[in-house]
Amino acid sequence: MSVHPRVAHKRRGTITALPLYYSGHLLKKTSKEKDFKNYYGELRGTTLFLYKDDSQDTYIEKLDLEQLKSMELDPPYERKASSIFTLTLHTEEVQLKMDNPDKGEEWRAYILTVAKKEIPSKLWLLPGQMVQLQEVLAQERRRNPPVPRPPLPHRPGLPHASSVFSSPPSLKTPDMPECFFNVTRQKAEQMLEEKPNYGSIIIRPSTLANNFAVTLRLQMPSGPVNKNYRVTSTNSGFVIELDNAVTVSSLNDVLQYFLEKTDYRLQPYTASQPYDTFIEVAPAPKHVSISSPTPKTILKAQVAPMLRSQCGKEPPPPPAEPEEAEYVVPDDDRPPDHKLKLAQLNGELLQVLKLRREPIYSDTGEEKVVSNH
Repeated sequence: MSVHPRVAHKRRGTITALPLYYSGHLLKKTSKEKDFKNYYGELRGTTLFLYKDDSQDTYIEKLDLEQLKSMELDPPYERKASSIFTLTLHTEEVQLKMDNPDKGEEWRAYILTVAKKEIPSKLWLLPGQMVQLQEVLAQERRRNPPVPRPPLPHRPGLPHASSVFSSPPSLKTPDMPECFFNVTRQKAEQMLEEKPNYGSIIIRPSTLANNFAVTLRLQMPSGPVNKNYRVTSTNSGFVIELDNAVTVSSLNDVLQYFLEKTDYRLQPYTASQPYDTFIEVAPAPKHVSISSPTPKTILKAQVAPMLRSQCGKEPPPPPAEPEEAEYVVPDDDRPPDHKLKLAQLNGELLQVLKLRREPIYSDTGEEKVVSNH
């Protein structure tokens, strides 16, 4: 049963027991629905309650904005176009549509303020609306003060990046991208400037403990521009501190988010490793001899020089051919060499004696015996 809106408003406050920050008509649909449905919404605390209309005192659906990971506007804000917001929660994705773009901008401002406990930096609001938003933020902080984040486990120190090749990440874990370097903002910007061919995205530690930062180098028409973004580490993941904060589960997802948002025109910074171009063979150990194969040499016969006699005598004539009835002694049956030499010597002596006898026979015509006494 419907009641007067004023009565319904009081009943809703009693039922929810939460302060009302903003309300109005809106359209909603989930990722499983095709068409938007009309609702009357009330933002009480950090919860968005949805009713069929403003005369209903019992909500039919609610959204817990403390689970909000991101809120994106599609298309960009225009005063003559409807506003469609995509709210990414931990368990689902919801779209809210406002026909009036100014109302849509107010909804965005209040939702992000109560969910993140801070006012977004870029808002299209009037000064009076900004004052009301600041009052809502102060009231919500008093009602639900932010809980201090518990300290994260100690992270091992990373080596100091003194040079490009000495600064790769030492934590080789799935949550540590290859473009992570333990450097300061100035050093990261210097690395991107000196080696633009290595990449244009560096993830580094932030000046705040247990937090990180992303340094980009963009090529703009006016020249290169460096950008730095803060990444806060929380129990639920890593929050990229943008106008519409985005929460992801790992640093690799942080890198992937920036790659997608820049249409992959930027690439992660990866130091090029040197490679050798010459193969050098280590010397063999002393106890091992390794020799290269050498061509085989053909052995040549060596002939000893012929020794000639020192005396001027001609060598003895070859032996005469044997007459009939004489036997020739085969070479195999010949006496040893020293016997042959004695036989040759006796023959020479006989020839000398024969020569000495010839003059005696020629003078007397008689044979005389010469005595050598």
